[in-house]
Amino acid sequence: MIVAICAGGPIKEVAFSLMPDKWIGVDRGALHLIEQNILPHTIVGDFDSVTAAEFARISEVVNHVETFQAEKNETDTDLALQRALHYEPTEIWLTGVTGGRLDHYEAALRSIYSLQKQFPSIIFKIINSQNEMRFLLPGKHPLHKSDYPFLSFFAYGQTVREVTLRGVKYETTNEVIEQGTSRFTSNEIEQDGYISFSEGICLMITSKD
Repeated sequence: MIVAICAGGPIKEVAFSLMPDKWIGVDRGALHLIEQNILPHTIVGDFDSVTAAEFARISEVVNHVETFQAEKNETDTDLALQRALHYEPTEIWLTGVTGGRLDHYEAALRSIYSLQKQFPSIIFKIINSQNEMRFLLPGKHPLHKSDYPFLSFFAYGQTVREVTLRGVKYETTNEVIEQGTSRFTSNEIEQDGYISFSEGICLMITSKD
């Protein structure tokens, strides 16, 4: 079960080509989906970024509508992530959160960081038209050749230790990714391989030009 969440960021940032089992629309993200002839299973939010006419249009075609007050502790994206967890997914993809307001992007990144630690068996990704981002916990993780040939790794919250990379242009053995370093930026996947590390949390970004 793969659940994709479309938030209300700039439409050019939304990866409409995704093919999950269920879509969740967040606030204006619900309108983004409907305008692309994608019918979300559920829409969530306070809907302060759509007009009354747009909300009526959304509500007419979506069966599950969850509305919330604008004054709340959670972001609309957080509420959508909690709804996605109810479907017991193997993966949750988040799109429409990059570009536009940087505070919204940073909030989304922190949310999936927290959830990845809380639910290690679920893969959480932020995806746009050029990038995929996810957090890796200690262990061994496969790397596959794909449409995203470039990959970068960053320490998030703490130093990442005993980093071994295989199947990439610049391989490493038992290296360290320090906080604040950019040394592990823009490697290239040459064949199926892996990254392994023993400690820390690693933010992996795969990209294409």
